[in-house]
Amino acid sequence: MFETIVSFLQEIVGGTGPADEEVTEVRVAAVALCNQVMAADGKVTPEERAIVADVFRTRFGLEGARLNALLEAGDRAEKNAVDFFQFTTVLKRELPIERRNAFVGLLWDIVYADGEKSEVEDHVIWRIADLLGVEGRERVEQRIAAERRARERRTLNS
Repeated sequence: MFETIVSFLQEIVGGTGPADEEVTEVRVAAVALCNQVMAADGKVTPEERAIVADVFRTRFGLEGARLNALLEAGDRAEKNAVDFFQFTTVLKRELPIERRNAFVGLLWDIVYADGEKSEVEDHVIWRIADLLGVEGRERVEQRIAAERRARERRTLNS
């Protein structure tokens, strides 16, 4: 499961690893959108936070202060945002459609991290996907795949 999430992030933000700059416009936008999805249902769970931190930690070799700097930059950007557009514009401009599709999959993994999907979370991802230019069919396929991964996680943890 974790390898799947890591591969999502590899697909969405590119880069080669720890030598990359820790805080980039694309990474901050990605973290900010992850935060918005986490908060959509009114509760941010430790499982949701762990997925975001673990993905950025593993993919980019960020630990401690370096990881915190990126997560805090995403938090600040998200708190100052008035909508999704400022973040989706960055991702749409910088990432090919395959990476944007994979990013929507990561967002669904965040939703299912706590075992529940709310209508608000569904709507938030629909809106983000739309702004990213991700087609409805792809969004649904990413949701179905995330549901499957969540079931597999629960089975492994049982």
